[in-house]
Amino acid sequence: MRTIGLIGGMSWESSLIYYQWINRSVRDKCGPLHSARLLLDSFDFSEIAALQRAGDWDAAGAALAASARRLQGAGAECIVLATNTMHKVADAIAAATALPFIHIADPTGEAIVAQGLNSVLLLGTAFTMNEAFYRSRLEEKYGVHCLLPSEPQRAEVHRIIFDELCAGVVSDASREFYRTIINESIAAGAQGVILGCTEIGLLLSQDDVSLPLFNTAALHAEAAVAFALEKGAK
Repeated sequence: MRTIGLIGGMSWESSLIYYQWINRSVRDKCGPLHSARLLLDSFDFSEIAALQRAGDWDAAGAALAASARRLQGAGAECIVLATNTMHKVADAIAAATALPFIHIADPTGEAIVAQGLNSVLLLGTAFTMNEAFYRSRLEEKYGVHCLLPSEPQRAEVHRIIFDELCAGVVSDASREFYRTIINESIAAGAQGVILGCTEIGLLLSQDDVSLPLFNTAALHAEAAVAFALEKGAK
């Protein structure tokens, strides 16, 4: 089994879920006493969030690249960045080591294509929704077009993530707000919904909506397990 290197803490609420999903998947695939070989380098998210607000993506990229190098030095055999937004600096992280970097958009795009879909609603932080780094990868690699909520809706989606979900607060009112956006997106042609922030899975499950949900954190964790258990890997 290969050792997974996990860059976490953004926020720790979703990093905890990554740890659980990865280990449960290894247990289910390998047997009840098995668990993942995993190294976690966890950030103080307040420091990263301050860099996001300041638009200092170079400093953020340098910090996460240093994390990847720490994980490599500790024996990691791949790098998994447990956050969607910070994939804005994925190139800096991937370039920091010779290890495989498992990009969160790739298992997401593969899952969407596997269901025969090509137009999906993207929910995430304002950075993920408003900027092109995430949407363009899905469009160019997988032919998946991302629809977005209205600008006021995007602002509230972002606020709920930072003010509530990252703090472990799960609100029925916020769930209903997200459900309303999803229901409205059907008329615009949405065939599914990307939970493009690793915390949104705390709020929404498939039982909450009629459209297929693509939980990026769950898909990313499963991709990490597939790498760790790849046939022929030591």
